Amino acid sequence: MLISRTPFRISFFGGGTDFPEWYNKFRGKVITSTINKYCYISVRYLPPFFKYNYRLRYFLKEEVKNISSIKHPSIRETIKYLNFKDNLEVVHHADLPALSGLGASSSFTVGLLNSIIALQGKRISKKNLGINAIEIEQNKIKEYVGSQDQMAAAFGGFNIIDFNKSKIEVTQIPSINKNVKKLEESIFLLFSGYPRKAQSIEKKKINNLKKNTSYFKEILNITDRAEDKLYTSKNIISDYSELMEKYWWCKKKLSTDVSNSKIDKIIKTALKNGAYAGKLVGAGGGGFLMLLVNPKKKEHLKKIFKDFTIVPVNFEYNGSQIIYYQDNS
Repeated sequence: MLISRTPFRISFFGGGTDFPEWYNKFRGKVITSTINKYCYISVRYLPPFFKYNYRLRYFLKEEVKNISSIKHPSIRETIKYLNFKDNLEVVHHADLPALSGLGASSSFTVGLLNSIIALQGKRISKKNLGINAIEIEQNKIKEYVGSQDQMAAAFGGFNIIDFNKSKIEVTQIPSINKNVKKLEESIFLLFSGYPRKAQSIEKKKINNLKKNTSYFKEILNITDRAEDKLYTSKNIISDYSELMEKYWWCKKKLSTDVSNSKIDKIIKTALKNGAYAGKLVGAGGGGFLMLLVNPKKKEHLKKIFKDFTIVPVNFEYNGSQIIYYQDNS
């Protein structure tokens, strides 16, 4: 039996340019960081005493004989992708809810891949772990997802991820970078409480790609500037807040489903009470809002948003890890 721990992520800039439909024609770039909130997956060889070959526990419970009967798409396609032939038990736990904009589904796929590979006594590089998760989600499950969440979950840390037709490159920014530290101190994560379905929103963005080309190009330009500011800014919170405001405006232009009056009201209230900038961290429509704030204003904002769930976070730098192993053979 073993247990993997895989982080969730918050995305600062570049979301949308990580879709292959975009970066295979142009190029893509995102700025993202994993946080100290995790997806935990335990796996073990299932003893041959049951009437089923696969026992799966997530928000549902499945006990089935055949891989094709597995309802959970990521579990089904990961087992098939790895050509795993043994009986298997999978149990999932998480610190934060799914469908909240933190890349939870990709963290699950990355963690499951890492777990099953390790269960067989094998190892995989962080890059290949991310690339394989992308293959499963985009080409096996056929999900409308980008390519940033899988790489972020595999690598961990504060990263610049560049995409083009031939390769994906991850540039890891050291935790000692003073501007990264200041950003970490300024993060204020608020759960909006509104349900969201990323795939339907992302599908609309992809279908409108040609119409929205100018917005995607501006998002890419903003992200390039944000990367430069990491190394040159003398006031990173001010600079990132200005860029985030522009990015959020562009992102809302990609689909009318990205935001709504309730989300806009939360951000407006935050800005009136000391936040510098704010945006949703996922595809849009709800989930977690990320605000950049003066650390001294955090307690005041907690009072203003006392009816919402506030989640304190720090950046994490380990990525998907095997944190427990016991050989029961």
